[in-house]
Amino acid sequence: MRLAPLAIAAVLAAPLGLGQPAAAQQIAPQVAPPGAPSSFAPLARRLLPAVVNIQTTQAAGSGQRAQRDAPEVPQAPPGSPFEEFFRDFLERNRPGQQPQPGQPNRPPQQQRRAQSLGSGFIIDATGIVVTNNHVIEGADEINVVLQDNTTLKAELVGADPRTDIAVLRVRPERPLPAVPFGDSDSAEVGDWVVAIGNPFGLGGSVTTGIVSARGRDIRQGLYDDFIQTDAAINRGNSGGPLFNLNGEVIGINTAIYSPSGGSIGIGFSIPSNLARSIVAQLRDDGRVRRGWLGVNIQQVTDEIAESLGLQHNGVRGALVARAQDGGPAAAGGIQAGDVILRFNNQEVREMRNLPRIVAETRVGTQVPVVVWRNGKEETVQVTVAELPSDQQQAAAQPNQPTPRPQTTELSGLGLRIAPLTPEQRERFSLRAESRGVVITEVAPGSPGAERELRPGDVIVEVQQERVTTPQEVQDRLERLRRQGRATALLLVEGPQGQRWVPLRLAPQPQQGRPG
Repeated sequence: MRLAPLAIAAVLAAPLGLGQPAAAQQIAPQVAPPGAPSSFAPLARRLLPAVVNIQTTQAAGSGQRAQRDAPEVPQAPPGSPFEEFFRDFLERNRPGQQPQPGQPNRPPQQQRRAQSLGSGFIIDATGIVVTNNHVIEGADEINVVLQDNTTLKAELVGADPRTDIAVLRVRPERPLPAVPFGDSDSAEVGDWVVAIGNPFGLGGSVTTGIVSARGRDIRQGLYDDFIQTDAAINRGNSGGPLFNLNGEVIGINTAIYSPSGGSIGIGFSIPSNLARSIVAQLRDDGRVRRGWLGVNIQQVTDEIAESLGLQHNGVRGALVARAQDGGPAAAGGIQAGDVILRFNNQEVREMRNLPRIVAETRVGTQVPVVVWRNGKEETVQVTVAELPSDQQQAAAQPNQPTPRPQTTELSGLGLRIAPLTPEQRERFSLRAESRGVVITEVAPGSPGAERELRPGDVIVEVQQERVTTPQEVQDRLERLRRQGRATALLLVEGPQGQRWVPLRLAPQPQQGRPG
């Protein structure tokens, strides 16, 4: 970020107290808050040798990654010493560029070019280094630069793109300084933290701040559980450690929120308690084995909770939209419509917590799963399997409509439905194994449209009861209206799979005597 001349003038003039009365010139000393260190110097001196710079090279022409990770020249006031310093320093990391006037000619490097400048840290004196996967992803050669500028060639032990963690190995001539993982769960909002890394390729830099928030989901994947910090983190800090005041790694600095690309005090770190098990598996096996339950889940909203009788329990959990055929959940007795409240004695407070809890469970372990079913808690035993490779799911698009067959209107919901005939299956490209009643029309602005129902969606269940005909759907809805229910819970199958949809019911028309 450019340092404006006005800011410089303010900094230089402030100590002089220009224009201030004599009594106002003395600034009262600031008292450090309880527990704050008088200096971070002893801690930094001890930790810096264990933090490394990561340099990679990649075949020329891999342009997107080159542009993303190449160091950028920080802006400085024109003509200032900083402008020349940054330009001279960073041009060494931009081989292949045309020399500037007055500079010696350098032979262009057409075949290879310097790429990502990231950070990492040593966790084993024999040469085990942890960093981010995105720092070394696609690299042809990886080098680790120690604090004393010793450069060691590194080999990739293993990487996990799902959590953005990678483990490297170097072969030093002597034992290296190493740092331990700490307990990230014990870090509280407001605790002091220290970030060390390689911002903009400048080398070992230390910044401090506090834990700003815990459990952040930044939409990077299923296992998001980031620590947020206001310690300055910039490009090049990726893969570096976030320390507590005991000198333990409680996070791996991975991402920042920044409209400008520079630090604005919102950085995100992978918690050490998540990273520790990933690193151990990568180090031992070169890959990560994750637990797998085999369910499609969704969030329990207030309306869904009310439909299931959960509103007085204050429990959210994860609603099972589908237990995959042949999966561990189906084999253990988990059903569509169950709300998973606890998995292996851990509370499932939100839907997004469940994938992480399951993934961290050892493959082959039999665990208790507490579900909400038919208005009460039940416990089933499930044997956790290994997460299979990702599979592509084709999202079929409806074909051109054919003449409309006989349909049934669901009064007050804005839906028309029809039986699953061969013609309807062909019209909407439905799976042969689909069972239920197909939605053929959705009126704009209706309760059905509010819930993003679409023609071609299949109603499989109403209030956790199977339906196979339009009449069964109508009967279930009318029964709910007579019971005074405000919503009906529908299990709907669409191109992306099954999901539970709470549908607002229009009140039953009141009958009375003519006036």
